Amino acid sequence: MSVTTDGAVIRGQDITGSLDVYANNVTVVDSRITSTNWWGINLRPGYRGLRVLHTTITAVPGKGPDNGGVNYAVSNMGSSSIEVGWCDISVFGNALSMGQGHLHDNYVHGLVPFRNNGGEWQHTDAVISGGGSQGKLVIRHNTLLNPVPVDQGASAAVGLFADTGHVSNTVIDDNLLAGGAYALYGGGDGATGITVTNNVFSTRYHRNSGVYGAVTAWNAGGAGNVWRGNRFSDGTPITPEPAG
Repeated sequence: MSVTTDGAVIRGQDITGSLDVYANNVTVVDSRITSTNWWGINLRPGYRGLRVLHTTITAVPGKGPDNGGVNYAVSNMGSSSIEVGWCDISVFGNALSMGQGHLHDNYVHGLVPFRNNGGEWQHTDAVISGGGSQGKLVIRHNTLLNPVPVDQGASAAVGLFADTGHVSNTVIDDNLLAGGAYALYGGGDGATGITVTNNVFSTRYHRNSGVYGAVTAWNAGGAGNVWRGNRFSDGTPITPEPAG
């Protein structure tokens, strides 16, 4: 379904399908989206101002276009930050995918593993950013859970990866994280301006929060990088290993 009207408000709808947003300042609120597509909501390139609030976004496992898989609950391909807040998000392999945005008060859970058409397990992340963005990404006060086994593609609860450029200008604050190979991928050697504060790394799936640990790829010497107040659920402080 395509949204092409600037300022459109989609309120109180139960939608079977996905939303392609080709408009500015669209709001989706108090709705439910059940997708069998690559995405639930996708802001297309050149557009801005999307807000997704108080909405349930899920998918039907086994019905997606990539051998039954579904990838992105909300994807920001647009030209500015978007807001996703107070949403219940499940099933999608990479639930919240963007380099810039304000992600707050969301519950991401129940990610479902899948193999692509080539038979390869696809990586799963509750939040994923590929780097190279000029905007700011704020991830605050979310519950981000990745229960997928590592041998079926589990990557992270929050994955900051330098796939399309250096990771920068990101705030990760006051979240509950669990699961993945590591619960947090911190952006790697070139990451700068990354603030990770006051997060709780839950051990509900693995004793180190992720299979191999709570955090990896943290650039402690990067300009503006801050690591403070992060701990396991029993209160034990977490000190990351250097990126390398």
